[in-house]
Amino acid sequence: MKKDKSLIKTITGSREASLVIVLIILIAVITVMSPSFLSPTNISQIFRNNALTMLMALGMLCVMLTAGIDISITSTLAFSGMIIGLMQKFDYLHNTFLLFVIGILIGTACGVLNGLIIAKGKVAPIICTMGAMYIWRGMAYVISNNAWASGADVAGFSDFGKEGSFGPYIILIIAYIAFFVVMKWTKFGRKIYAVGSNTEAARISGINVDKTIISVYAIMGLLAGLAGVLSVSIYASAQPNMQYAKEMDVIAACVIGGVSMNGGRGSVVGTFLGALIIAIIAKALPLVGISAIAQNLVKGVIILVVVVLNVITQRMMDKQALARREM
Repeated sequence: MKKDKSLIKTITGSREASLVIVLIILIAVITVMSPSFLSPTNISQIFRNNALTMLMALGMLCVMLTAGIDISITSTLAFSGMIIGLMQKFDYLHNTFLLFVIGILIGTACGVLNGLIIAKGKVAPIICTMGAMYIWRGMAYVISNNAWASGADVAGFSDFGKEGSFGPYIILIIAYIAFFVVMKWTKFGRKIYAVGSNTEAARISGINVDKTIISVYAIMGLLAGLAGVLSVSIYASAQPNMQYAKEMDVIAACVIGGVSMNGGRGSVVGTFLGALIIAIIAKALPLVGISAIAQNLVKGVIILVVVVLNVITQRMMDKQALARREM
């Protein structure tokens, strides 16, 4: 009986543990409906096809931990990806490493600009990034000038992200390990949590709040720029409408993973699990025979259910913490 109670306490006392349970149930249900779901090909496609969302979710984690949000990320992705694609199309550059560096720098510049406007201009994050969303997507269309980079234009570069290549998986593994270390064991990670938990207290304790906010938006921009380059490589093309409206999947991954919209609460592990749930849902819906028209509806219901479970888990955690204080 005691063991059962401790198991229930572990599940209700850990957001990540509850997400693992949700994942297991989700996979079990899908496997019953589609036995081929857990094939090695499908598993590799889940990660490859959702690498961009998983990557940008790390940046969104940092932004949301400071009680911010960035809805311009897929526009930044399209802008940086379009530049990278056109550089190859018109034979300006074909070096894979340099193309990644340029894409990352473009994305970082976009993120820094957002951070400066939000931190120094005191503009609400949603307003600033909404404007940036239109600007960078518009710039992607302007520089494309009705042109796009095809598979032939990016031949060679697309080898990095093509099916069967380990490129996207290596980037994901490195990114998640790096962010786990930074957020859990570094001073910078603690500053991000402190700013989101209580901005004034963080400022009084000597933390440069503006610098921290600019930094998290720069990180978000960096990852969006990296995702833009990776998108060109994975899908062997560059178009201005790349990943259109997919910023909602990134935000949903964080929210499902337990990242608080009010800041100060969330983890890299939770974000990964949230992004994985989004990825599995995206792969599973067509496999189980749900029509394209109904997919968004089903996806929305599943996300809502998981978020509600997350809220219940958080309340249980808060009650347990309160009970320990009273003792």
